[in-house]
Amino acid sequence: MKKVITYGSFDLFHEGHYNILKRAKALGDYLIVGVTTEHFDRMRGKLNLVDPIMTRIQNVKDTGFADEIIVEDHDGQKIEDIQKYGIDTFVLGSDWFGKFDYLKQYCNVIYLERTPNISSTVIRNNILRLIKLGIVGTGRIARRFIAETKFVSGVEAVAAYNPEKESLDKFVREYAIYSFSSGYESFLKCVDAVYIASPNETHADYVRRALQAGKHVLCEKPMTFTYQEAVDLYALAKQKGVVLMEGIRAAYLPGFQQLLTVASNGTIGKVCDIEACFTRLGEPTSREMSDARYGGAFMEYGSYTLLPIFKILGLDYEELRIDSILGNNGIDVFTKVQFKYPNALATSKTGAGVKSEGQLVIAGTKGYIIAQSPWWLIRSFDVRYEDANVVDHHEVSFVGNDGFRYEIAEFLVKINGTGGHDYKLTAEESIAMAKVVEEFMNIRREQQGF
Repeated sequence: MKKVITYGSFDLFHEGHYNILKRAKALGDYLIVGVTTEHFDRMRGKLNLVDPIMTRIQNVKDTGFADEIIVEDHDGQKIEDIQKYGIDTFVLGSDWFGKFDYLKQYCNVIYLERTPNISSTVIRNNILRLIKLGIVGTGRIARRFIAETKFVSGVEAVAAYNPEKESLDKFVREYAIYSFSSGYESFLKCVDAVYIASPNETHADYVRRALQAGKHVLCEKPMTFTYQEAVDLYALAKQKGVVLMEGIRAAYLPGFQQLLTVASNGTIGKVCDIEACFTRLGEPTSREMSDARYGGAFMEYGSYTLLPIFKILGLDYEELRIDSILGNNGIDVFTKVQFKYPNALATSKTGAGVKSEGQLVIAGTKGYIIAQSPWWLIRSFDVRYEDANVVDHHEVSFVGNDGFRYEIAEFLVKINGTGGHDYKLTAEESIAMAKVVEEFMNIRREQQGF
């Protein structure tokens, strides 16, 4: 007897799950299906699980393909199961390609192509339907983003759009999704929501057209270059009854939310100053290092450094000053944005090709908070006081490498209407950032002589 084994959460059971089980069964005589526990899924970084394990097991059973169903609850169990059950073939979807090649010393390993344009109604009608997501832009950010979608339950990337066909073709070959290089409206018809990771200058137009088509939108920062455009886009989203969310990942991280709590609960007294710095020595040919009109330090990193300032001190600053140092190609290699509030000061520092200590310091009348670089992917921070021997250290859970899965999970929570009051990044805060971006763009164009 040829035995096959496969594993999965099988949350919000859909056609992609069904097809994987059907094809796995066809590879042998006896199929064993491992269903992961909630605890193990959290340990391996999967967010937003909806169905309890007994429901997920029943859905697998109802397909009729599984000869035996087991529970996966710890790391290393796959090797144990392969040896215990005398497995001939290990099967998983192609989105995990290469991840389990280490099992080839124990059995045959096969990665099955995933099912594009999936439906959530094959087994049952779920209260929370599976969201079909389209990706706009197929560069480095889009690749990092789509890799993280598999760790968030309730969403599936099914299509990509890019008018640059060469980049698009390479992307869809890698991720086995539908391809659109012309006809943005045709692309929108096959998705419920879009993630926009195209060049900065195209963001607003893609957002507007998606909203007009009634699609939910998650857009990379900066979403717009002007205050009024940001106001109009959020108004359009409200009119259409869809979600519009700006992709400033730090806003959605558990550690950042905990830092905000400590900053506002009186632990460090009254906040008097915030200094947020984000600098990077990027590749000379990258957008942020070479695009004089739409790249540069502040356009790339400024949203992150503005975030803690606006979240803690608010939006009603009295004065704003922006100073930049331009490089030979006209980009701002270093930009300092200074805010004066009625009883506080704040500084945003960003660099592209200039390196500084990338920390976040929040100064108060009783102590201060310091989060070391990369604080925008915060895993820990310290609270320090006058007595140098007293330090409160905060360690915060963080799964994944770059925070995308928290952002995706928040997007789904908003789409499904299960997230309560919108507080992690409000429309008003996003609009306030657009106002600073507009002021920065005006100053830089004047410096550049455009």
